[in-house]
Amino acid sequence: MSQDPLVIFTPSGKRGRFPVGTPLLTAARQLGVDLDSVCGGRGICSKCQITPSVGEFPKHGVTVSEDALSEWNAVEQRYKDKRGLIDGRRLGCQAKVQSDVVIDVPPESQVHRQVVRKRAEARDITLNTAVRLYYVEVEQPDMHKPSGDLERLKTALKNQWSIENLTIDPTLLPQLQPLLRKGEWSVTVAVHQGHNSDTAEITRVWPGYYEGSVYGLAVDLGSTTIAAHLCDLKSGEVVASSGIMNPQIRFGEDLMSRVSYAMMNKGGDQEMTKAVREGMRALFDQIAGEAEIEKDLILDATFVCNPVMHHLFLGIDPFELGQAPFALALNTSLSLKASDLELGLHQGARVYLLPCIAGHVGADAAAVALSESPNTSEDLVLLVDVGTNAEIILGNTDRVLACSSPTGPAFEGAQISSGQRAAPGAIERVEIDPVTKEPRFRVIGSELWSDEEGFDREIATTGITGICGSGIIEVIAEMRLAGLLDASGLIGSAEQTGSARCIADGRTHSYLLWDGSADGGPVITVTNPDIRAIQMAKAALYSGARLLMDKFEVDTVDRIVLAGAFGAHISAKHAMVLGMIPDCPLEKVTSAGNAAGTGARIALLNIDARQDIEKTVGEIEKIETAVEPRFQEHFVNASAMPNSADPFPILNALVALPDVSFNAGGGEESDGGRRRRRRRG
Repeated sequence: MSQDPLVIFTPSGKRGRFPVGTPLLTAARQLGVDLDSVCGGRGICSKCQITPSVGEFPKHGVTVSEDALSEWNAVEQRYKDKRGLIDGRRLGCQAKVQSDVVIDVPPESQVHRQVVRKRAEARDITLNTAVRLYYVEVEQPDMHKPSGDLERLKTALKNQWSIENLTIDPTLLPQLQPLLRKGEWSVTVAVHQGHNSDTAEITRVWPGYYEGSVYGLAVDLGSTTIAAHLCDLKSGEVVASSGIMNPQIRFGEDLMSRVSYAMMNKGGDQEMTKAVREGMRALFDQIAGEAEIEKDLILDATFVCNPVMHHLFLGIDPFELGQAPFALALNTSLSLKASDLELGLHQGARVYLLPCIAGHVGADAAAVALSESPNTSEDLVLLVDVGTNAEIILGNTDRVLACSSPTGPAFEGAQISSGQRAAPGAIERVEIDPVTKEPRFRVIGSELWSDEEGFDREIATTGITGICGSGIIEVIAEMRLAGLLDASGLIGSAEQTGSARCIADGRTHSYLLWDGSADGGPVITVTNPDIRAIQMAKAALYSGARLLMDKFEVDTVDRIVLAGAFGAHISAKHAMVLGMIPDCPLEKVTSAGNAAGTGARIALLNIDARQDIEKTVGEIEKIETAVEPRFQEHFVNASAMPNSADPFPILNALVALPDVSFNAGGGEESDGGRRRRRRRG
C-alpha cells in the first residue's frame, strides 16, 4: 500500500503525510506551521503565499517533481493580474498536494514573522499582535432556525477560525446588522486577544473583505515629552513617529513640582490629567496625519511612563507618591478601553499600560528592562535611562536591581542660562583647545564645525540659538579638561586660566562660548549656576548607580547602556569626565536610543512580551534612594568632577585632568551647591 505524499515546510522543518488533493494551507495548519491567512483559504487575501522547491533534497530524503503540486489555477492568475505575485510563488490555499514536496514559507507569509528595527542597536521583534483580522462568511437568518446575527457571527468565527469565548465591544452592536447586510453576509472582523486570558473580543467590523491595515501606537509618556510610534499591526513596520512637549510642563518642570501642584491646588490633579489627555489626542491626530491614515484605524496602544505620569494619565491623584513610603495606587499592568482614557481613537481600541516597578521606578523602567533584558546578561550591565527622572537598572542573570534618581531637567537644557531643547541652531558638540582655550562647536542642522569653511553658510537659516543637553555635557567636560574649571565646579578667572573668555560674572566667572551680538544673535556663556545645575543632576545620577553597585557589592560594572533620546547623544568620554557614570572602558559604554519607547513597541507587537515583562517586574529588586543612608554620602562625593572619593583609573589612563583650584576665598560658593536640597523629579 503506497504512502500519502510527504509535505516538508521550511524554515520550520515541520513535516507530515497528507492525502493527494490536500491544500497546502490545510497541511500547514494541521502541522502548526506559521503560515498566515486572513480570508480562511478563499483565495482573497494572498497572505498564504509559499514557494515550492523542485529537485533532490538529500537532507530531507525526497525528490520533488515539477508536478508535485496541482496546476496553477484561475484564482491565482486573477490575483497575479490584479495585484502581482512573485514568479515561482503559489497561494497555499489553492496549491494542492500531488506528491512529495518541499515548501518554503517566506518571512512575509509568517504570522509571527520577525520585524527588524532600522537602528543598528535594535534587535528583532517577533510579530504576535493582540489585534488580528479575520474574514468570515456568516449564515443568513432563517425563520426556521431563529438566532441572532451576533450569535451566527460568533459561530462563523468558531467554525472557520476556531475562535471561542468571544465577546463584542457593546458600542459595535448598533452597527453590526447594517454591516452584515452591506457585506452580503461576509465581513472582516478585528479581534483583540487578551494576553493573559482565553477571552477574545470583536473590536471592529468591516463589510465584505477588508484588505487594508490596522494600526497600533507605542507611546512613551515622559515628564518633558510625549513620543509615539505608529505601527502597522499586519507588518510590524513603524509608519510614523512623532512627539510633542508634555503640556503638563506649565504645572511644573519636574515631577515633584507637579505633585506639589496637585497637593496645593484643589482639583490640580484633574487639571493635569485633562492636559495630558488633550496633548495625547493632539499627538495622535498629528501622527495619523503624517502617516496619511484614518485615526479610527488605530485599534491597539501600549503606554510606558514614570509613576507620577502613570497616575496622572489614569486620573489618579499622585499625592501618595510625594511622601514616604511613596506608595503606588497599583503596580500591575492594566488593559483598558481607549475611550475610558478619552484618547479620541476608535471606540473599540484597546490600551495596555506596562506595570510599574516601585514608587519612583515606573513602567518606563520596565520597558527598558523589556528592551534590554538585563536578566539574561552574563556580564554585569548598568542601564541608565537619562531624563528628568533617571531610571537606573543594574543586573545580570543572578539578580536585577532598580532605582530612580531625581536628576531634574538640567540635562535637557532647562535651568541652564543659554539652554534650550535639541532643535536646529542648538550647539550639540563642543571641543576646547587645551592650550589656547579657544572653543569650536557644531550645531544641530550642520555637519560642519564652527571653524570649518562653509559653516556660516550652513547655519544661515537657523543661526546659533543656544545650547542643548549634549552640548552642555560636552562644554563643561571640555572646560574641565582644558583647566578652565576645577574639580569642585568653579570657573577660573582670566588671570587664573590665561583665557580672556573667562569673564567676571558677579562673584564668580563665566566662560564665553559664542558672542553673536554683532549680528543681533545671542551671547552664549557657561555660568557657575549652570555648572551647579549639572553637578546636582549628575551627582544624583551617579549616586543612584553607585547605590545599586553597593547592593551588588561591586566597585565596577562590565558595561553601561545609556538609554533615552538624550542618552543616545551623550559622549561617553565627556559623561565620565563629569562623573555622570561609573568608570568603565569607553568601548563598553553604548547607546540604546529610546529603550523605553522600544519596550513599548515590543509590547505592542508581541503580546507574549507582555507576560514576560509582568514576570520580570515581579523579580526586580526595588531600591528607594530616599531611605538609603549612603545615598547622601555618594551624592556629596559625586558633586566633584569626576568624584572626590571614587577613583576613575580607566578614565585617568585616557585623559589628563588638570589639578587646578580656583577657590580663592570663595568657599561659600564652592560648598553652596552641595548643600542645596534635592528635589525628586
